[in-house]
Amino acid sequence: MTAVEEAAPHVGVTAAAAAVGLPRTAVYRHRRPPPAVVKAPRPPSPRRLSDKEIDQALGYLHEPRFIDLTPWSIHAVLLDEGVYVASVRTLYRILAAHEEVKARRDQLQHKSHAVPRLVATRPNQVWSWDITKLRGPNPGEFFYLYVVLDIYSRCVVGWLIADRENAELASTLVRETAVRQHVEPGTLTIHADRGAPMRSKTLGRSAAEFVISLSFSRPRVSNDNPYSESQFKTLKYRHDFPECFGCIEDAAAHLTRFFAWYNDEHRHSGIAFLTPSGVHQGRAQAMLAARQRALDLAYEAHPERFSRRRPVAPALPKAVWINQPTDALPVAQTATAAP
Repeated sequence: MTAVEEAAPHVGVTAAAAAVGLPRTAVYRHRRPPPAVVKAPRPPSPRRLSDKEIDQALGYLHEPRFIDLTPWSIHAVLLDEGVYVASVRTLYRILAAHEEVKARRDQLQHKSHAVPRLVATRPNQVWSWDITKLRGPNPGEFFYLYVVLDIYSRCVVGWLIADRENAELASTLVRETAVRQHVEPGTLTIHADRGAPMRSKTLGRSAAEFVISLSFSRPRVSNDNPYSESQFKTLKYRHDFPECFGCIEDAAAHLTRFFAWYNDEHRHSGIAFLTPSGVHQGRAQAMLAARQRALDLAYEAHPERFSRRRPVAPALPKAVWINQPTDALPVAQTATAAP
């Protein structure tokens, strides 16, 4: 502003202000600042309670007989006794001014849970497991299916059927599956929801024995465990899935056939339509190479049938994840759960 005032007598206020990027009116406001406005103190409201009346109201509110009552109830009791102290809202304001308003009941506190972010670039790096109910022969009777799924290969690496949810059964399943898959200590993370068997100390001890990390979904967020949910949908939407099972042996026989089909025959859309067992056992690249040779032969025989470009077999995703980490691979190189 000093530079503007020095140049204004020579080039004018408008040009001087424009040279430094100021509007002309800013110069005039600077020269004639508005007078300071001193606001008169606000007079007290004529409806305000006097200090004596406030003390009287506090005296009523502090009476032992009113210790568990709200101002609404206290106000009603005093009116029944022919006493009016103040309005209910004023009683609340008096209590708030003395920091005496708070919830006196125990309130459920919802903890904040971090978003689980897991990435798998090979088999036996991240497993997802869950329990689902299967209808039994009678109303209200269920069998419980425990399934452990490798999220990279979509291969079911372990399962069992039981008549109850049990932490010991879950622990045994995880322990036996880890041994069967030759899991190296410190290389595997198992993800699940927050059910009682999943968060049990029994399972925690088995995980610690194999140096397995445990990961949990956020409460009431089904998207945190999409692979297990997708696999259960594939099971229950199959044409041969029955309305109910006659006994647990019947269920076990059906599941044995289903998981054999799912792992060895099912072409999964999330893994370039390969079989889960083929990917899990490291045969994916050989299978994709065979597909590419078949496409190359078809192209050489009839190139006119491929008008846009030479056919290329779909590639296997380089990484899959539960809730994409910020430093993960680009989306084009990944896959998510699919039936």
